[in-house]
Amino acid sequence: MNQDRATISVPEAGRRLGIGRNSAYEAARRGTIPAIRIGKLLRVPVAALDRLLADAGKQAQADKPSNGGSVELP
Repeated sequence: MNQDRATISVPEAGRRLGIGRNSAYEAARRGTIPAIRIGKLLRVPVAALDRLLADAGKQAQADKPSNGGSVELP
């Protein structure tokens, strides 16, 4: 896979995310996966996909309980 490309196909973005082709196109349609139209092609900017994944990782860290992983029950 050429890492120098600025954009990738929607199915390729789906493979990177571990989802199927149809799910990737649906996510692109909803705007969950950032996509741009170039003529008839729908492409995913690699930088935007990388930011999406980095932000998701930051959010996952922020959502973790700060008390060593234990959850207090009422």
